[in-house]
Amino acid sequence: MDDIRGITFAPFARKGVLGTKKARESLALLRARTFADFIILAPAALQEHAQSETIDYRSDATTSDAELKDIIRCAQELGLRVALKPTVNCKNGTWRAHINFFDEDVPCEPKWKNWFASYADFQLHFAWIAQETGCEMFLPGCEMVQSERREEEWRDLIGKLRGAFGGLISYNTDKYQEHNVKWWDAVDVISSSGYYPVYDWERQLDRIEKVVRQYRKPFFFAESGCMSTAGSSMVPNDWTVRGETALQEQANWYSAMFDAASARAWVKGFALWSWRADLYAPEAAFQDQGYDFYAKPAEQVIARFYRTFRR
Repeated sequence: MDDIRGITFAPFARKGVLGTKKARESLALLRARTFADFIILAPAALQEHAQSETIDYRSDATTSDAELKDIIRCAQELGLRVALKPTVNCKNGTWRAHINFFDEDVPCEPKWKNWFASYADFQLHFAWIAQETGCEMFLPGCEMVQSERREEEWRDLIGKLRGAFGGLISYNTDKYQEHNVKWWDAVDVISSSGYYPVYDWERQLDRIEKVVRQYRKPFFFAESGCMSTAGSSMVPNDWTVRGETALQEQANWYSAMFDAASARAWVKGFALWSWRADLYAPEAAFQDQGYDFYAKPAEQVIARFYRTFRR
């Protein structure tokens, strides 16, 4: 697998977003300003709550197939490699990691088998699009922590996906969970969310390296980022952190991650979180406190790193 200098573009875009002129212009800026050569697109689906058995990927909360295909082609024309990572979220705001059911079927209770049937339909729909459009990689899920113990169902799903998609298959586990997934041998690439405290990269990389060596698979961070909010570098996974705007703290976090990870030859890259389809004005960047890095000091750190990363 080639090294990945990546960014997640317009995650969970609703219908009508990816087909706009602004989205195409934003994608071109991503390419020109960051030296990225890879994007992850994350079409969204919704279920009502964490114990719902049915996943809806045909509402206005999900980008249309036509829009998705068009933005994939646009990215490829810009020289960007593309991965799809269809992602389910809960309408009530519960984080997807908490989607969970009884391990034993119980009458009148929701069941894993029904949920996985709906989930497979969702994933296969986008796997066929990934195949049709020549995507490089497919990731059938993100941070589905409670489901990961259902090894048989995940292996079955990945087998079905191989019948639809001929490229690389990965899976994006959550931070601190890399060693808990027991079916990494079923995928081509191990990936995880790299939201680790600024001071803790070496220890976490030591832990992840043991997993990578065990399974002998390529590895990259399918998500990684930090908000430009004071204190976020200590808990970059916590999007509820509130404080003053801290642009340099965000930039320093990226520098620390790149310094630590680039010294490990087995880290094949990153798909940073994230880049909007509809960008704020550059002069507004100095008030933005989110994970975005457009026109912030962190963008310059990323561009310098991606310009030379293992080329």
